[in-house]
Amino acid sequence: MRLFVLDRPTNALSVFLLACGVLAAAGCGRQRAAGPGGPAGDLPDQEVSDFAVTETDEGRPLWKLYARYAATYNARNVVVARAVRVDFYDEEGKRSSVLTAREGDLSQRTHNMTARGNVVLQTTEGTRLSTEELRFLNKEQRIVVPTDQLVRVERTGDVLTGFGFESDPDLRHYEFKRQVEVTVRPRPGGSAGPSRSGP
Repeated sequence: MRLFVLDRPTNALSVFLLACGVLAAAGCGRQRAAGPGGPAGDLPDQEVSDFAVTETDEGRPLWKLYARYAATYNARNVVVARAVRVDFYDEEGKRSSVLTAREGDLSQRTHNMTARGNVVLQTTEGTRLSTEELRFLNKEQRIVVPTDQLVRVERTGDVLTGFGFESDPDLRHYEFKRQVEVTVRPRPGGSAGPSRSGP
């Protein structure tokens, strides 16, 4: 059984206000304040600083999201966050990768996430992905980059670039969608250079 837990808001009032939005509790009041993230005239229902939530499966953490700022928009069922970090965990409950981004949206219903702006996913094994937009599909536990977005993956000195991408959060099994280019680091006793594959 999966649980979605609010970890660490700044104070008791923030706990109450954000729980209203994230957990859609009945009878919560509406707090209107100007904040970034919505279309013109779309004001958040609640705002908090130092926001954190955890998704668990039978007590084992799957991921934890931290943000310097978060605002809930109940009409759109979304939490808009700024200065985002997401820690992903493996089957043993150990942190396996960290995603950072300038901003992100978290669906209150599905807990899917979209990260935008200087998106970096760094694994504990040293693989690094960078792009400008990335989606995390919570139910499938998959990372997806749209096919119009350039993706760069660095691994053991080799560099792969392409458009569109799909992977697990640990970057162990991944696939580029198109226009893949590979630059292989020279190995002792051999030579290497750029190569290209895909349409």
